[in-house]
Amino acid sequence: MERSLRDLAKDKPLSLFMHLILLGPVIRCLEAMIKYLTLWKKGGQEEPYVSLTRKKMLINGEEVLIEWEVGHSIRTLAMHRSAYKRMSQIQAFLGSVPQLTCQLYVTLISAEVPLGRAVLIVFSLISVTYGATLCNMLAIQIKYDDYKIRLGPLEVLCITIWRTLEITSRLMILVLFSATLKLKAVPFLLLNFLIILFEPWVKFWRSGAHIPNNIEKNFSRLGTLVVLISVTILYAGINFSCWSALQLKLADSDLVEKGQNWGHMGLHYSVRLLENVIMVLVFKFFGVKVLLNYCHSLIALQLIIAYLISIGFMLLFFQYLHPLRSLFTHNVVDYLHCVCCYQHPRDRVENSEPSVDAETRQSIV
Repeated sequence: MERSLRDLAKDKPLSLFMHLILLGPVIRCLEAMIKYLTLWKKGGQEEPYVSLTRKKMLINGEEVLIEWEVGHSIRTLAMHRSAYKRMSQIQAFLGSVPQLTCQLYVTLISAEVPLGRAVLIVFSLISVTYGATLCNMLAIQIKYDDYKIRLGPLEVLCITIWRTLEITSRLMILVLFSATLKLKAVPFLLLNFLIILFEPWVKFWRSGAHIPNNIEKNFSRLGTLVVLISVTILYAGINFSCWSALQLKLADSDLVEKGQNWGHMGLHYSVRLLENVIMVLVFKFFGVKVLLNYCHSLIALQLIIAYLISIGFMLLFFQYLHPLRSLFTHNVVDYLHCVCCYQHPRDRVENSEPSVDAETRQSIV
């Protein structure tokens, strides 16, 4: 969204229109082909303009500074590649999530699964899972922008399983809840979305900060406000179906919280787990029997277990597979032990009191 508004600031109405109809990658592809064609006409010779790029990399637990030269054309193509990644994420959540939810709802109501609908459901699920996996990778790159990050096959596999179970169980619970209450479920779902949407703005208002002016030098105050609203809507749409792996901070020019906020992650999954349990109980006790020919209790139990397993894979990733876990001041185990932090000091105080009394008695003697 920010890149589309950059095109608007550079007076590119066609690019803006293509971004709005989710065809931005077509324009990016044409621009990349023109860039390659220009280089081919010049005999493959790069422009004399060269910039230096510096990144840190962890090798055997030690930070190593890597520096390399990047030409103007290579930098432009890298910008297009980065835009492709972000656009695929937007398309996955703004396009595939509603499609997948709608197809699941129709399947439950009609109690049949044609081959065409099954293929569409599978492709929508793959698109959403890919978008969520990419969201995790982008979140790590944004938080640790100074570091060059590489994810191995095991890390990607863990993220994929985590996101697949989380999104599948969450969307199935939403569909079953909506199919049970029908129009009565709309206020609950709408309230849920509005809370996620206005949460960053409430924090921004309570902090007393001002709207950042340095998001993009070509943006006016109205353009900056449009960027903030667009990013907030995308953030709410992602968090409605799964965790976005980022926390918005509208008062900052980067718009995201760079630190690893365990409290925000724990609060999100705790609230989502409570919501899922409530919606599953509503389906179990008020669900219409014609929807499915299976035991409602078994379905409810399987969905909650699948969501808990996804949380387990998430904890596994952050504890053992995160590429920059050595930079964490606290890990998952420390956060889980935080509940006992209030109990240990009390035990220590109680245990220290007899020793003080004994010392006092010995001094009297």
